[in-house]
Amino acid sequence: MPLRVRETLVIPDDELSWRFSRSSGPGGQGVNTTDSRVELSFSVAGSRVLGPAQRDRLTDRLRHRLVDGVLTVVASEHRSQLRNREAAMDRLAALLDEALRPPPPPRRPTKPSRRARARRVEQKRRTGVTKRLRRRPDDG
Repeated sequence: MPLRVRETLVIPDDELSWRFSRSSGPGGQGVNTTDSRVELSFSVAGSRVLGPAQRDRLTDRLRHRLVDGVLTVVASEHRSQLRNREAAMDRLAALLDEALRPPPPPRRPTKPSRRARARRVEQKRRTGVTKRLRRRPDDG
């Protein structure tokens, strides 16, 4: 089943790599016998559905999660392999969608208003007075 990241980006099955292993956590004795833990890998570097701009953005934004250009997500919170597969696909789609979003517009620098500067100076003066009143009288 292809992975739909957004309307304009669908990753085909042959670009997704699955691995299954035994999971820890809930499941009782079944944990020891079923391979319910799921690892879903996607090669960002080798994908043919990503454009160069998308690949660059993903590589830049996910650089701490990529190992040799491959992004891997793990799901083992459910008892069944099927539900863990769905969770891994959802997690990978959300991760890719978030990383592909354009950066926010840069912040326009602003200066504090004259009134704000005056308030700050007045507050500093009051703090100084308070500290002076806390001193011993003979400190000078």
